[in-house]
This record gives sequence, structure tokens and C-alpha cells, in this order.
Amino acid sequence: MDIPITQEELGQLTTEQCNHNSSNIDELSVFRILQIMNNEDKTVPYAVEKQLHVIEALVNDIVESFKNGGKLVYIGAGTSGRLGVLDASECPPTFGVPMTMVQGIIAGGRDALTRSIENAEDDRQAGVSALEAIKFTSDDVLVGITASGQAPFVIGAMEYAKSLGAVVGAISCNKDSKTFSAADHAVFLDVGPEIITGSTRLKAGTAQKLVLNMLTTASMIRLGKVYHNLMVDLTPVNQKLVERSKRLIKQATGCTEAEAVQAFYESGKKPKVAILMILLGVDAQTALALEKQSSGPISEMIRLYQGKHSQ
Repeated sequence: MDIPITQEELGQLTTEQCNHNSSNIDELSVFRILQIMNNEDKTVPYAVEKQLHVIEALVNDIVESFKNGGKLVYIGAGTSGRLGVLDASECPPTFGVPMTMVQGIIAGGRDALTRSIENAEDDRQAGVSALEAIKFTSDDVLVGITASGQAPFVIGAMEYAKSLGAVVGAISCNKDSKTFSAADHAVFLDVGPEIITGSTRLKAGTAQKLVLNMLTTASMIRLGKVYHNLMVDLTPVNQKLVERSKRLIKQATGCTEAEAVQAFYESGKKPKVAILMILLGVDAQTALALEKQSSGPISEMIRLYQGKHSQ
């Protein structure tokens, strides 16, 4: 059972300390308030920069997990939990991956996405149960997200994942975060005190969002979901994405608009397959076969094709 955090312990957390730059913010003009917020936000990318090597190691483990059929799971409470769910939910349409490949869990469940259920973070066993419900295994990667680093819901889940032998990451904004003791990869985002004391939806939330962007984007790039800097595995679920798909086919191949449209539909609305069809001058069936034979990158598929036809 977790011992409740005391006022003295809370006061020692960076995320709970007062920011002297905003000590009289309630007396300032709107423009001056915005200036202070902007100046504080400018420090966030530098805090992330200091952790790039740790983030790199975590990405490498995530990629390895994906290649072995594992999944990436974010778990958090409050703002941190919402950010994890947001990043996970954007992976299927952006990279064309199954909804189960990247998942977000928030303390309090789905209702906590739209309303505050802050006491849910105090239930350690609920974190464990949430992982059991999605059949979390040692092949998966868990990333605990908590600005303060004290949420029992997150810590319980991380310790459970660790006991299974899974890779565990932690993202926190306090150097003495309790989550770090259960993590293989401890990402400490030293963003300093918030302009509104304890309001970690501000700098802490921004820093966490930047790291989550890195984890999934870099991992998907390594899996071949991007060609050059084009998201070629996107799922065209609306008209905007259909048109974007046709446009990126043109950008990737230098073909005409008519050729892009034809390949798009012949490929079954799969931009990556359409690009391969045009680049190699093959039909959809051949392109799909190459995709199955490769680990994902278009460049690898091209080498496979050229290797077969140079013999």
C-alpha cells in the first residue's frame, strides 16, 4: 500500500515550486502574461534536448518490440494520461498501423479524457488491472507518463510490467520521480516550476508531448512508414487524406497527376504500394508481394526487386 505524499514531500517537487518569473502574474496585463508564458515555453525544447540519448535508447527498444510483434503502451493520469491517449490514437491514421499497436491508458478510463477524475491516480492495483485487460506481455513496451512522478496508478503498472520482463520507460519532470526506480529508460524533463504553481498542463505537458511525438514518429520512420519525409503509410479515411495521398504519390515519384490517381486506386488506396508500382513499373500484385517480403522501407523493397532482376 502506498503511503500518501506529505505536504513537505510535495513542496520539494520541482513541479510544485513557485516560479519567481510569474510571482505577480495576477497583476499584469494580458500581453505581459502572454510574454511570460511564451518565454517559459521557450525553455522546454532545451530540456528535451538534454534527454535525447535516453529517448534514443527507448526508441530502439520500441522498434525492436514492434518488429517482434509487440506493442507500445502509454500509461498516465490527468494531463499526462490524456497526452498518451492522444499520441496513440493518431498513429493508425498517420502510419496505417493497427489500433492495438500503440495504446494509451489513462487513470479513470475513457471518462477521464473529458473530465477530471484526479483521485483515480491513487489506485495502484487499477494500473495493474489495466495492463492485464489489454493482455500486456514481456514482448511489449510500457512508458509511464507522470509530471510529478508520484502517481501510484502509473507506478503499479510499471512495476508489474517490469516483473514480466518488459521494457519500461518513464517520462517525468522531477529528478526524484518514483517512476524512475521502475524504469529501464528514465526521461527526466527538467522544465522547472510552472508559471501557475503545480499546473503541469503547461510546460510539463508540452515537454511530454514533444517526447511522445519523438517516440512514435522516430519508431515509425525506422519501420519504413516514411519515405524521404512523406508519411506513405497513412490511411486515407477522409477526402482530405485521399487528396493528400495522391499528392504524396506525385511528390515521391515525380509522376503526373493522372498516373498518381490511377496507381492510388489500383493499389487499393495504399500510397506506399502505389509509389512502389510507379517507381518500379510493376503492377499492384507485385508491389504487394514485395511489401510482404520486406521489413517495411520502400528503399528495401526496391533493393529486393532489383536483386531478383539482376540475377
